[in-house]
Amino acid sequence: MRLGVSLPVFTDDAATSLTVATRARALGVDGVFAPDHLFPPAFYPPSGSDRPALEVFSLLSAVAALEPGLHVGTLVTRITLRAPGMLAKQAAALDAMTDGRAILGIGTGDKASADEHRRFGFPFPPAADRVAALEETVEALHALFGGRTWPGGAHVPPLEGPLLPPGEPPIWVGGLSEAVLGVAARVADAWNGWGLDAEGFAGRASTLRALADGRTVAPTWAGIALVGEDRADLERLLEARAARGLSLDGVWSGTADEWRAFVDRLRDAGATWCVVLPAGPADRLDVIAAATPR
Repeated sequence: MRLGVSLPVFTDDAATSLTVATRARALGVDGVFAPDHLFPPAFYPPSGSDRPALEVFSLLSAVAALEPGLHVGTLVTRITLRAPGMLAKQAAALDAMTDGRAILGIGTGDKASADEHRRFGFPFPPAADRVAALEETVEALHALFGGRTWPGGAHVPPLEGPLLPPGEPPIWVGGLSEAVLGVAARVADAWNGWGLDAEGFAGRASTLRALADGRTVAPTWAGIALVGEDRADLERLLEARAARGLSLDGVWSGTADEWRAFVDRLRDAGATWCVVLPAGPADRLDVIAAATPR
């Protein structure tokens, strides 16, 4: 199983993210990922349209130039923010400049991201329409990445290409609903479950395999983790987080030994990647890298 790190993007200083990427590379991390947001949504406090967010493809391109050995990926970009042809071009270009190390994680977005769409003029269709568009987008991207035309569908218009320089990054579909799992099972290369506990991940990975019906689709995990070197260190981190008024909702927390056991359970459930956004001070990346079995 490969280890990935989700970069900090809610900043106006790209050097912060690039420093994390360089440290990740030095620690033997396999890849870095970044979400695609116009500003921090409510579940990333402090949030709101008055807060900065780095543009994901610009950031990953800079990482690729600085640390060419790393995999780089979106986790996730939303199909509602980028026209399929432009998304195909950006992803293929990133794959070309990384010698085939790019990963394209895409999703539908949810209610927490609706305000980003409203403020910047992007339509935000109902969930069922977004899921249907997600499936067509994956099919259209596979066609263009493979040098073929996309004839068009109900949600994605005809796309002729070609993409030059060519690229063919694997496509991950992120999301927790059975409808999104079905899309991943039918057309994606991998599925990503953000923020799930080990039992929840194993259950959805099992559902994914059943829906795939023999088709190979890799389960991957991602989430926020607060990891202490031992119990005393963890208590210190938890107290510091509480003092800042930060919630633990959606955050895995535990000791290094507990993290190691958690990652083992993810691997047993079939996970091929574990992508973590380290919470707490900057040295938590070192703790996580040392405690992650690979």
